[in-house]
Amino acid sequence: MHHHHGPAGTDAHHHQRERNKSGLTIALSITVGIMLLEFFGGLITNSLALLSDAGHMLSDAGSLALSLTAMWFALKPPSPQKTYGFYRAEILAALFNGVTLFIIAGFIVWEAVHRFLEPPRVDSGIMVAIAAIGLLANVASAWFLMRKGDVKENVNLRSAYLHIIGDALGSAGAIVAGLLMLLFSWYWADPIISVLVAVLILKSAWGVLNHATHILMEGTPVAIDQEEVRRTLQSIPGVRDVHDLHIWTITSGLDSLSCHLLVEDDTDCQSVLQEAIRKIEEQFQIRHTTIQVEKSRLQHAELEV
Repeated sequence: MHHHHGPAGTDAHHHQRERNKSGLTIALSITVGIMLLEFFGGLITNSLALLSDAGHMLSDAGSLALSLTAMWFALKPPSPQKTYGFYRAEILAALFNGVTLFIIAGFIVWEAVHRFLEPPRVDSGIMVAIAAIGLLANVASAWFLMRKGDVKENVNLRSAYLHIIGDALGSAGAIVAGLLMLLFSWYWADPIISVLVAVLILKSAWGVLNHATHILMEGTPVAIDQEEVRRTLQSIPGVRDVHDLHIWTITSGLDSLSCHLLVEDDTDCQSVLQEAIRKIEEQFQIRHTTIQVEKSRLQHAELEV
């Protein structure tokens, strides 16, 4: 058996984690400020588009705080009971954030249907001004997260980022609705645009839920082709067969691999093992590997998975 973890990879992972944390902290501060502005603005102007956006921002503030808490949790060292540490807290946070996005979208649609039947009067001038401030703030939050954080690969950060993008869409929708009401007195624009924003939020939420569930189900990382990994290991001189190959994600940016290599009886096991570790690290960037090298005399029970 061999267990290998490159220190260079750990340092890079830790550095990226610190950048992710600072990006999230800035985004959280901006989000809370704008949420309060939009909430009181929505009450004053009687705008559902603003109130729904403020409600969405409340969940965003919660989701950003949850993402930050999960990052802090993930830094806790492994224990005899939690041998992988608490890295999965980030994936659980992403899953929870995805679910809350679904709930918020449902609430917006429900409220919009009522408003569509009886469109109330809205103070659209103030509404447009507040929504414009909200949009600028959301763009700033998203920019900080993109600059500092890894929104492509880190599913926890991605879920927080999508919450903010959903907010930006909500603010943009509120501006359009406000202008339509201001120029043409089309008060039905408020609920209709709220529903369009809700649909966009649902699309984002589905992507996050799908990704988080895939990781929790120990699915093969999306960027890695398991068959290509198998072919790479079988190409090593002396290797007869590769079996019980498993590749999974511990948390975003930290993948793991385990497998058994059946080698020719006259092969040097250590040199095969070293070559396997090198190829997996260089070609697939997996540094956390557990490889069992076997010869024909070794017998073990058939594994269930």
